[in-house]
Amino acid sequence: MPEIIVEKNLSEARKAELGIASWNIWDCPVRQFRLDFDDESEHSYILEGEIVVTPDNGEAVTVVPGDYVIFPKGLTSMWSVTKTLKKHYMKTAD
Repeated sequence: MPEIIVEKNLSEARKAELGIASWNIWDCPVRQFRLDFDDESEHSYILEGEIVVTPDNGEAVTVVPGDYVIFPKGLTSMWSVTKTLKKHYMKTAD
């Protein structure tokens, strides 16, 4: 099973290197839903809120503001948005 990668406390230089400011923004109210990454990966930078992502057959990962997260292609998971979420995101084919 592909693993979720979390990088905490990004420097301004790292955010600029990744180009995060130019990514789309998505927000979501508190709720639970299934989210599978069948055909592409998603790179996210959390601006507000909190989510708990539980991969099928894996350990839950809590993601909070300031976290840079890679949800890899092939990840199947349940998402629990525990605080209203706002994030930058970019989809990639890798």
